Amino acid sequence: MTTNKKGLFITDDGQNLAFTFALVSSLFFIWAVCNGMIDVMDKHFQEELGLSKAQSAWVQFAHYLGYFLMSVPAGWLASRLGYKRGIIVGLLIVAVGGFWFIPATHISALSRAGSVTPATAFIGFLAGVCAIATGLTFLETIANPYTTVLGDKRFAATRINLAQSCNGLGWVFGPPLGGVFFYGKDALGHSTGNQTLYIPYVGVAVVALVLSAVFAFARVPDIKTGDDYHLDDAAPGASHSIWLHPHFVLAVAAQFFYVAAQAGIFSFFINYMTAETPAIPASWGAPGFLNGWVYGWFETTKAGMLALSDKGAANLASVAFVCFLIGRFTGAGLLRRFSAHKMLGLYGLMNVIMTLLVFFKLGWVSVVCVFLSYFFMSIMFPTIFALGIFGLGARAKKASAFIVMAIMGGAILPKLMGAVADKWDMSRGFVVPMFCFMVVAVYGFNWSKFSKAESLQGVRAGVGH
Repeated sequence: MTTNKKGLFITDDGQNLAFTFALVSSLFFIWAVCNGMIDVMDKHFQEELGLSKAQSAWVQFAHYLGYFLMSVPAGWLASRLGYKRGIIVGLLIVAVGGFWFIPATHISALSRAGSVTPATAFIGFLAGVCAIATGLTFLETIANPYTTVLGDKRFAATRINLAQSCNGLGWVFGPPLGGVFFYGKDALGHSTGNQTLYIPYVGVAVVALVLSAVFAFARVPDIKTGDDYHLDDAAPGASHSIWLHPHFVLAVAAQFFYVAAQAGIFSFFINYMTAETPAIPASWGAPGFLNGWVYGWFETTKAGMLALSDKGAANLASVAFVCFLIGRFTGAGLLRRFSAHKMLGLYGLMNVIMTLLVFFKLGWVSVVCVFLSYFFMSIMFPTIFALGIFGLGARAKKASAFIVMAIMGGAILPKLMGAVADKWDMSRGFVVPMFCFMVVAVYGFNWSKFSKAESLQGVRAGVGH
């Protein structure tokens, strides 16, 4: 008997898609774990391959290059393959990238033996990073909109926020997982990172293969979304170019600079925490401190001072992502009550202040400001996205692809931040994201003028990077 009862995971025709939603939500966790591991990889290559900070930023370049190159093709292929086959293709590409880290590790071993150059070993790892990012592009392009149709359309925002909670958890677990294998040491205190770096990626590859098999046999209906916009019903001869809308064009620029700032701060977090934190009390490094929870996070420097270790800083990165997650949850509530562009402008301004205080090297105050910058970054990606496609109707689909492509900023600007840090120090490097956040703040505060609209409320802070 057909039922007309609708609910969170019940469609208009009575299908219960709770299991399908759970499967799709697992994809959010996978790509967040991969992104979290990328963010703690730079310091490893600086030490293992003797790279400068600017050179190690090639990791972010390779990662975001994969997104840039595949964002439009992934959308095009996904529309032709459908949700199910598109997800399977993305998972298989992720698996290929993960397994590639095995030969990349062998190339690294040849580098240590002097058979190949360190640059060749580095390129081998970068190929795996780029391949995984290519697969993740498929998953992100498909999973975000798919969650919105897996039930009653009234609860689309609820479903995507539930799925994005898995994304937030993945960001928290990714850095410490990477820290275990990237910054491990043997009994003699020698680094084992290059020998074990492949392990978490092979684990991701295995999980991706298992999930692809599950998706192959699972019921994943190819539900089509309706066109809720009618703004393209313009008079004959009226221009339809999205590039004639300043609020969209400047959203692409704002997203470029936001992701640039995000990638820079995320990727050099370990460098900052290990080099710029003030003197740490000796008692913190004693066995039994906080019941052993943070014992091992510290190491003694050549000067005899206690300092945060690379592994400890990687673990601490998960605390920073908790701040990011809290910012998204609280931001979701605030964005339902206040104008989105004003919130974006305010958060952008707050991060200009946070990064300026880091630049001034104010000891623990600056350290706290790094964590607060994660909090204020939390709503920026989805808010810029929503403001940029406002009022574009069916053209919003095309506009979305360009806003996603703007994440290429994460490939370029971290190299500049690393170059500044190489010349001066890591604190001075924060001047780069400071100027990026200025662009975001200016866009937010002036959005009404650009869009000729009074305000936009109800932005879903759970959406996006």
